[in-house]
Amino acid sequence: MIIQIVPQMSPVTTGVGDYALALAKQLRQEFGITTYFIVGDPNWTGATQIEDFPIQKVDKRSAKNLTSILEEIASSATNILLHYVGYGYAPRGCPFWLVDGLQQWQTRKSKATLITMFHELYAAGYPIWSSAFWTEPLQKYLVNRLARFSDRMITNKPEYAKILHSFSSNKNQQIPIVPVFSNVGEPDKMLPIAKRKPRLVVFGGTGNRLKVYEQSITYLKRVCQQLNIQEIIDIGPPINLSISKINDIPIVILGQQPAEKVSDILQDSLVGFFYYPLDFLTRSGTFAAYCSHGVIPVGTTYYAWGKEQDGLEENKHYLLADNKIEQLSLSLGEMIAQNAYNWYQTHNLSRQAKIYSEVFK
Repeated sequence: MIIQIVPQMSPVTTGVGDYALALAKQLRQEFGITTYFIVGDPNWTGATQIEDFPIQKVDKRSAKNLTSILEEIASSATNILLHYVGYGYAPRGCPFWLVDGLQQWQTRKSKATLITMFHELYAAGYPIWSSAFWTEPLQKYLVNRLARFSDRMITNKPEYAKILHSFSSNKNQQIPIVPVFSNVGEPDKMLPIAKRKPRLVVFGGTGNRLKVYEQSITYLKRVCQQLNIQEIIDIGPPINLSISKINDIPIVILGQQPAEKVSDILQDSLVGFFYYPLDFLTRSGTFAAYCSHGVIPVGTTYYAWGKEQDGLEENKHYLLADNKIEQLSLSLGEMIAQNAYNWYQTHNLSRQAKIYSEVFK
């Protein structure tokens, strides 16, 4: 058995929680590894079991409460997999209680193994008037500490791996880099682009979808025109969307949908449109879903840290609608979609489960 610590789980919409659950199911299916979940939010109101995996939440965010839960459910040889994203465990991204509790527990249990999956590191590059600017040093300090006492580390971005390696007390440690997998499934068979409905999908979280309509509307119109899109499907948590049509094309707002429904829609759609920093695409669940379903991933130029793209290339794995595309054709789109699909297969859920199973040994 392993213990997975997560910020949230269903019924709360959370990419990290969905990631952890999908991983748990795959580990059980392929390797017989079972999971006990600990949710790091005392206000979480979900079930005590999901998919036959037991779940317990912290009663309060304190090192003492966390260590008492671990003492209750863990043997001295248990592997703990922490899904780290600072803001998931503390409003300002500084979960001292979590880092303190894990370090205390690890000190007591000499045979315990802590594996940390760093989904994020710390805030960087924020303006002086934002709270993230002032909490960045503390966030960085906690990541540094966690990297030093974690037995193994995994992350989703090469730049993160470089930073973590510089923090690590074990300079010989290899840090696997695994771009996130799709949380809405991985279909076995792909419908050719030419046989799909002329449909564009905008899928993902509230903020990024809203930015598609606020920041990228001109380019969204361009893509719809060039590919003769007849329908736009919006999938995700509610947003205050004041438009109901684009180029006289109706926007069908579906809200949140089960993974199976999202997968069915993507399998028979042409385009998946996104607004996400290009240097962080390897940690985007939306981009992963588009790639795994063979749609044409289309975004706009936007970087967070810099122009490092982690092996992904414009006009090979995705298109940028704000760059001059001579004429976006189905043949060009099919090539892009196939390249993105092939890239995704190198780190699909099954391959990642194998990587994790090796780390647990």
